[in-house]
Amino acid sequence: MVLALAAKGIREIAPVRDFLVAYPGAYALPEGAPVGIPAWLGWQHFFNLFFLALIIRTGWTIRTDKRPTAFWTSRSGKPRMSLQMWTHQSLDVLWLTNGVVYVVLLFTTGQWMRIVPTSWDVVPNAVSSALLYASLDWPTEHGWVNYNALQQLAYFSIVFVAAPLAAATGVRMSPWWPTDSWASRLFPIEWARRIHFPVMLCFVLFIATHVILVLSTGALRNLGHMFASTDDVSWMGFGLFAASLVAVAAAWVALRPIVIAPLARLFGEVTAR
Repeated sequence: MVLALAAKGIREIAPVRDFLVAYPGAYALPEGAPVGIPAWLGWQHFFNLFFLALIIRTGWTIRTDKRPTAFWTSRSGKPRMSLQMWTHQSLDVLWLTNGVVYVVLLFTTGQWMRIVPTSWDVVPNAVSSALLYASLDWPTEHGWVNYNALQQLAYFSIVFVAAPLAAATGVRMSPWWPTDSWASRLFPIEWARRIHFPVMLCFVLFIATHVILVLSTGALRNLGHMFASTDDVSWMGFGLFAASLVAVAAAWVALRPIVIAPLARLFGEVTAR
């Protein structure tokens, strides 16, 4: 509340009012930018939510579980890892595969213009958006056509900064990484560990903030954009969102050795401690 009152007070200063008029929070996309959110983006959104939630769950388990109860070993005999580590890395592969498909479609359909800054106007508009959010006066925008500058920077950072960092550091910490190599000396595992966990926290913060803003700035329309690929204000998007949460919750509960072990045995040997 104090922050909101302070932000509202700042907005009453004449130069700040002029700044907000000049930079209302969003800038025009390049000519030819696509309008609307295609169905494939809705599916990508679900798969990203699904895999990320499970990756965060298994990653936290690996970090806190000091005595794993089961292990997985490849048929060649190496490497050997905890069953949770195998699950985590398997989910990573699926998430990265989905990410590659997403990036390819993003650039082949022109949708990249929605999340990649195309003008330096993104900076002052992002400042305006931040001030509007802080004062609890949401920036004027229509996500079906264009995101505000702060949203654009957030999505760009998650897709093109946080995701590659998570992938690179995760690969470095993987048991598959050749420990005796020039690459290991160039990229010490200690660096990877120091980066990987904070990146996970960034994802958690982004997801929490994203969900709160989606639900508080026109839930039905926003969920329609994200899950039903429609600009209509209806319950379809909400229904698909609810179904996706049920799927995530079911998978979250199912990530136990009794369920994972039969799958892991298809690719190697599972043994108890």
